[in-house]
Amino acid sequence: MSTDKHRISRVTTRTGDGGESGLADGSRHSKDAPVFAAMGDLDELNAALGVLRSHALPADLDAPLDEVQQRLFDLGAELAVPGMLRLTDGDPETLEHHVNALNDELPPLKEFVLPGGTPAAAWCHMARTIARRAERQLVHLHHTVPQNPASIAYLNRLSDLLFVLARALNLRHGHPETLWRNPHG
Repeated sequence: MSTDKHRISRVTTRTGDGGESGLADGSRHSKDAPVFAAMGDLDELNAALGVLRSHALPADLDAPLDEVQQRLFDLGAELAVPGMLRLTDGDPETLEHHVNALNDELPPLKEFVLPGGTPAAAWCHMARTIARRAERQLVHLHHTVPQNPASIAYLNRLSDLLFVLARALNLRHGHPETLWRNPHG
């Protein structure tokens, strides 16, 4: 007899066919509830990071993204189990460390950068915008159900990381950044 436990034994349960879904604590809510909107944005962000990582990134740039994907699942667990705290103040600090290290490699910005560049850099920008949306949704949820401040800060730092990561990828691949041509600047 196997002692392996399976977290998911059935994918199709039909329990959500009426427009409700359940959290891990057993409570049921409408599928358009803010908690599910936040969870959906986190899921979309994690999927976008998966696409980004499929671009065979250099190991020093891929490793932090592996850790980010793990932390996004932890953040999802916080949402699925009200009151659970998984992220700590150290998690956004870790991202900030990565941001600072990458930013030290980059030339100073003289103007805003348009999203794009190499395919991987473009995916960084796409993931960055999804991270911003996920952050907004988590803040929206926080107004009615208090959320972990470290989790909100984490998403804020993550969008910063993805921005500098896009710049670093373009620089390492010799792809010039496209700067905003500010007509008033």
